[in-house]
Amino acid sequence: MEQTFIMIKPDGLQRGLIGEIITRFEKKGFILKGLKLISAERSLAEKHYAEHSERPFFNQLVKFISSGPIVAMVWEGKNAIATARKLIGSSNPDDSAPGTIRGDFAIDIDRAREFTHYEHSLSRNVIHGSDTVESAQREIALWFPEGTTQWQSSLHSWIYG
Repeated sequence: MEQTFIMIKPDGLQRGLIGEIITRFEKKGFILKGLKLISAERSLAEKHYAEHSERPFFNQLVKFISSGPIVAMVWEGKNAIATARKLIGSSNPDDSAPGTIRGDFAIDIDRAREFTHYEHSLSRNVIHGSDTVESAQREIALWFPEGTTQWQSSLHSWIYG
């Protein structure tokens, strides 16, 4: 089993998409291991986006994630990172297929003209998901320093054999 970090961004909360997004991960057979509603302090947002700290759009990323509450989650499942990325869809809503979270719900990305070379959205694409095992481990440790809940669904054997 693999764990991944998923964040519903401030625009997802403002639009009332929490339940729908959680439902999609549950229907895929993922097990929720951690969940919290949190207003990210600037310092936490800076740590989350530390890999981009030298990029010109860093402050814009931090400002958006700090602009309102987010839902931080840890999901567990077989190939959770790659599967979650497929469920989420492309960073750019225009490139996200219908049926993906971003394809169905993301409206826009706030991309300044000088940043068009950057492949990831700078803000309003509803959701974030870890892209590698290493980033998942780092993000889970950052957002859940207290650890996650250790439990197993009674459906686990039905889902995973």
